[in-house]
Amino acid sequence: MSAEKKVQSEDDLRLKLDINNVFTEMIGQEHGMTIEELEEAKDKALKAHDNILKEEAEGKMGFMELPHEQKEVVKKLKATAEELKDKFDNFVVLGIGGSALGNIAVQTAVNDPHYNLFEEARNGYPRLFVSDNVDPEGIKALLDKLDPEKTLFNVISKSGSTAETMSQFLLARKFVADAVGEENVGEHFIATTSKDSGYLIEIAEREDMKKFFIPDNVGGRFSVLTPVGLLSAAMTGVDIEKLLEGAAYMDKICRKADFWENPALVNGLIQYLAYKKGKVMSVMMPYSDRLRDVADWYRQLWAESLGKEVDRQGNTVNVGPTPIKALGATDQHSQAQLYMEGPFDKIITFLEVENFAEELEIPGAYQDLDGLGYLGGHSFAELINTEKWATELALNKRERMNQTLKVPEVNEFTLGQLFYFFEFQTAVTGELLDINTFNQPGVELGKNYTYGIFGRDGYQDKKEEYDQSAKPKDDLIL
Repeated sequence: MSAEKKVQSEDDLRLKLDINNVFTEMIGQEHGMTIEELEEAKDKALKAHDNILKEEAEGKMGFMELPHEQKEVVKKLKATAEELKDKFDNFVVLGIGGSALGNIAVQTAVNDPHYNLFEEARNGYPRLFVSDNVDPEGIKALLDKLDPEKTLFNVISKSGSTAETMSQFLLARKFVADAVGEENVGEHFIATTSKDSGYLIEIAEREDMKKFFIPDNVGGRFSVLTPVGLLSAAMTGVDIEKLLEGAAYMDKICRKADFWENPALVNGLIQYLAYKKGKVMSVMMPYSDRLRDVADWYRQLWAESLGKEVDRQGNTVNVGPTPIKALGATDQHSQAQLYMEGPFDKIITFLEVENFAEELEIPGAYQDLDGLGYLGGHSFAELINTEKWATELALNKRERMNQTLKVPEVNEFTLGQLFYFFEFQTAVTGELLDINTFNQPGVELGKNYTYGIFGRDGYQDKKEEYDQSAKPKDDLIL
C-alpha cells in the first residue's frame, strides 16, 4: 500500500536535526555535553563559518558554487542523456572513490531498488554499473555479460592518470574496439575530467569522445553534484535539477550567520566537541535502504577530509574522527551490541525517513502466539522507525551520544540537501580542527608507490624505496 504524500513545499521537505541526545539531560553528565558548552564554543564555529564564506569568495570552496552555477551544464547533461539512452543498454562508470561513491548513492536513493534487474523498473533508461575496483574477477565477470556494441562507458578522472580507472579504461577500450573497430571507439566513451590539463582530456580529443568537466576547485569527494555524479544520474532518469535545487535550498540555510539557525554549523561544532571528548568514531546509521549508500559516501567524505597528520601551521597533530557506516535495522543485529556496551568512543547519527513511499501492512496471523500475533495490523514503515526509536532509547539508557537527522521523504530534493549538509558540516569541522580539509597527502603517497612499482617515469625513487624496505621477512610470514 502506498503512503499518502503529505509533504509538498520546499519548507515541508526541509531536513531537521534533532540533537537532544547529545546532552547531559538525556545521557548523563559523564558522556554528554551541555548547552553551555556549545554556547561557550559557538564563537569558534562562527569564526569557522566566516572563514568558509571568505574562502568561497576567493574561489576556494568550489562545492558551494555547484548548486547555482551549472544551468548550462545541466542542459547539456540532460540533452546527452536523452540522445543516448535509447542507443545503449548499459552505462558503465569507470571511477574510484569520489568518482564512484556518489554515483552509487544517487542511484540507490532515487531509483527502483531492482533497477538493473527489470526493464519496467528502468522506464527506458540503460542499466547502470559502477566499476570502482580493480579486482580482476569482478572486472572480467562484468565485461563477459555486456554487449560492447550496446555499452557506453563513462571514464572519470581529473588527471587521467588514476591507475585504477585508467587501467579499466584501457581494457574497456580494447573490449569495444575489438567489436566495433578502432574508428568507432569514441562513440562508446564519455570522458569526465579536467578541462585544461591531464591525459584524459588529451585522449578524449584524440578519440572524439563526448566530454564533461570537473571544476578545478572541486575535489573528488565533493564532486557528486558535478558531472561526476550528475551524468550517471541523468542517464538513469534522475531529476538532476531537483538534486541541485535541494542543495541550493540547504546552501541558504548553511549561509545563516545565526548559530542556532544553521544546523550544519551546529553539527560541525558538536562533532568537533564530541571528538575532543573522546568520541573519536562517527557512526552514520540510516534506517532506510535508500540511504544506505549515502553512509558509504559520507564515510569517504569524513575520512579523507578530516584524517590529517599536520595542522595548517605544519604541526604534527594526527587528527581525525573515524567514520563508520551501519544500516538500521540490519545492523542492530550486527553492530549495536558494541555501541551499547563497548567503549564510550562513538557519536551516532541516525538518518530517519519520516514518510516512506510505501507503508506495506504486516498481515495478521497466529493470534494465539503471543510473540507473533502482535505484529499484524502494523506496517513495515512503523516497524523500521519503531526499531530506530527503540535503539535511540536504549543508547540513551546506556549513556551513548546520538542524534537524528530527519528526512521528510527520500527524493532528489532531500538527497541534494543531504549531500550539501554533510559537505558544509565537514568544512566546518575541518576549520575547527585547523587542518586543510581539501587535500589528501596520505592517499597520494600510496598512489605514488603504485606508480613507482609499476615503472612509471618520474617515480623511480618510490620503486627503489619499495625494493629496499617494503619486502616482508620470510620468517615473519606464518
